[in-house]
Amino acid sequence: MTLGSEWSRTWTYFEGNWHEGNVPIMGPRTHAAWLCSLVFDGARAFEGVTPDLDLHCARVNESAKKLYLKPAVCPEEWVRLAREGIARFGKEAALYIRPMYWAEREGPWVQAHDPESTRWCLCIYEAPMRQPKGFSVTLSPFRRPTLETMPVDAKAGCLYPNNSRALFEAHERGFDNAIVCDMLGNVAELATSNIFMAKDGVVFTPMANGTFLAGITRQRVMGLLRSAGVTVVEKTLTYQDFEKADEIFATGNYSKVVPVTRIGTRSLPFGPIYAKARELYWAFAHS
Repeated sequence: MTLGSEWSRTWTYFEGNWHEGNVPIMGPRTHAAWLCSLVFDGARAFEGVTPDLDLHCARVNESAKKLYLKPAVCPEEWVRLAREGIARFGKEAALYIRPMYWAEREGPWVQAHDPESTRWCLCIYEAPMRQPKGFSVTLSPFRRPTLETMPVDAKAGCLYPNNSRALFEAHERGFDNAIVCDMLGNVAELATSNIFMAKDGVVFTPMANGTFLAGITRQRVMGLLRSAGVTVVEKTLTYQDFEKADEIFATGNYSKVVPVTRIGTRSLPFGPIYAKARELYWAFAHS
């Protein structure tokens, strides 16, 4: 049975077979459905390429371990299945590739799941790439948690309601996205992705301090810029630093490299460093 004709074209590998559509994978007693014992990762296929697919497939297994789930699929098998699923779509389709693990049963205490009940699926679906038209940002009143309070070192589903409320609050004030700070008031990331700024030809990005995932695309862009001779500095940054930036851009798996064109009431240009970062990433992806 498949559900949800309103969804974009979707194929999911679950329990040994490929299923088309929004196939059910959980029941009302599933631990993850009500207590969020779930991790995932996201990779992209676009323009016939799948940059860093292997790294995303490895990271979902590391995330599973950090939530005391038992990863059952080696990264190489994730990659093989992903390529098998991608072949079910058109060659130029823009796809989101989402491996997932979750707990089916509760443990001896209701809140704790049973690691032996870990289940998994691979969901692949059509998702157009965001066009790099630019977007606006504001400062969120919400904060990123620390490792002592939430599993911020994993790509865990339980973290995303906090991101969602940051987005809703920003949208209510007329902005597209929000800069979210850590508990000390320093910039951590956007509600949806990692963030960079440039000032006087130098690129800055928040230091990975354990309150957010230092993303795979973030690391890739940093390396590409440095190899191209651009100075990239990881350091503690404030919202005021971003307000004074010459340019701001975001990196993340879903949209890769996109510019910020307004912070608060201040407009920003499509800067040369953003343009270089996007050009370098696309060249890497197609190499």
